[in-house]
Amino acid sequence: MGQAIAHAFAAAGHPIQLAARGAAGLDTVQTDLALRHGVDVTLHEFDVLDSNGFGGFVDGLPALPGVAVSVVGYMGEQAENEQDQAQAALMMRTNFEGPAGILALLANRFEARGSGTLVGVSSVAGDRGRATNYVYGSAKAGFTAFLSGLRNRLAKKGVHVVTVLPGFVNTAMTEGLDLPEKLTAEPSEVGAAVVKAVQKGRNVIYVRRIWWLVMAIIRNIPEPVFKKLKL
Repeated sequence: MGQAIAHAFAAAGHPIQLAARGAAGLDTVQTDLALRHGVDVTLHEFDVLDSNGFGGFVDGLPALPGVAVSVVGYMGEQAENEQDQAQAALMMRTNFEGPAGILALLANRFEARGSGTLVGVSSVAGDRGRATNYVYGSAKAGFTAFLSGLRNRLAKKGVHVVTVLPGFVNTAMTEGLDLPEKLTAEPSEVGAAVVKAVQKGRNVIYVRRIWWLVMAIIRNIPEPVFKKLKL
């Protein structure tokens, strides 16, 4: 998904700064982006779990970006998350603490500059806790709330914050799952939707519109009924 978003921004003429653990392994992606879209592409080592390294990471970028996108996700297994505190903590740190921390730092830099857009890819799983993935969902709920508050804080500072709720996406994280076709987006759809949201100044987007209806229904099911459902 992250690579698809990078391609979408590169196609729109944006220089790309790719950040990831083992960034050197993305050299073929770097070459593809640069040749296909004719933009500068740099690679940067980044560990979302290493909060002590966030400042050095941002300082080491060739330039403070105009748009920063956080697309970090680790679902794990619900049953394991329920029983293994360390595993649950890792999932929470990966989906909430780390992404919120790096965006908070970038928010301060963007605010000082007076411009920029921050994009956080969260999840529909955070719209309401469900028995089948509430540990992951609670982390994403926290991230969604963080993005909402950050957007409110920066609204008059020249910095915009976009929350992306992709729904199901055909990626390695969902491989092997029996996903409904009408609710499942391709990574390229996510990339196009994120670029459009930034260009249009959108606040919160679901990649496929049907998710607005799906999640509105789920959020409004009365709790006594909701407890009896297998969702």
